[in-house]
Formats: sequence, structure tokens, C-alpha cells
Amino acid sequence: MLYQYNKKLTRIAQKLRKDMTAEEKRLWYQFLNRLPVTVNRQKQIGNYIVDFYIATNRLVIELDGRQHAEEEQSDRDQKRDADLQKMGITVLRYTNYAVNFHFQQVCHDILQRLGLHDTDLKPPKIPY
Repeated sequence: MLYQYNKKLTRIAQKLRKDMTAEEKRLWYQFLNRLPVTVNRQKQIGNYIVDFYIATNRLVIELDGRQHAEEEQSDRDQKRDADLQKMGITVLRYTNYAVNFHFQQVCHDILQRLGLHDTDLKPPKIPY
């Protein structure tokens, strides 16, 4: 399903794709790009840019740094999640800490939410 998006966010989304955080890179290169479904990075949906989006499952994956624990940011995150849910999108949030220290659990949870198993993953890409 295609969603309307704010075209003013295009350059920001492109920059975010180019300058991923260490945790986003890890999740992308070690796991998400091996899924048998298309995963978009820094996808524009409405007035938001989400970290990762899987259209076939209407699933957003967000990675949260420490700033997301602050009350003001937490309130914005809740509004954002509610807006996305109104569009029929499920939002999964993981902390950077979880990606760094509980990586296999994060990956297992995502697989489970997608109805997939480890055996469904494509082989890792080996750099030349």
C-alpha cells in the first residue's frame, strides 16, 4: 500500500539513509537485508520518516536512542505511533541498548512478528 508523504522530507530521508546510526547499520547489514521481504530504510510515511518499513506486513521498526526516554520525546513517539496505527501500521520499537546487547532476541522478535523463521533468511552477503 502506498502512503502519502511530505515531499519536504525527501532530502532528510536521503541523508538519514546515508548516515545511519551504528545500531541501524548493525540491524540492517546483519539481519534486515537478509529477510525474504522488501525492507525500506528511512521511509517517508505521512509527515514522518521511519527507520525501517516492511510494506507487505505494514510494519515499522524504530530504533530508539537515549533521547527517546525523555518525556517530551516519548510523548512525540506515542503520537507518532498512534498516527501510524491509524494508517494500519504496526510499530515495533527497540532500544539501541537492545540492539547492542540483545541482538538475537531483537531479530527473533522481528521474525516472529513477520511469521518467519531463521531458515527463511537469505544467506549473508560476503564482501569481496
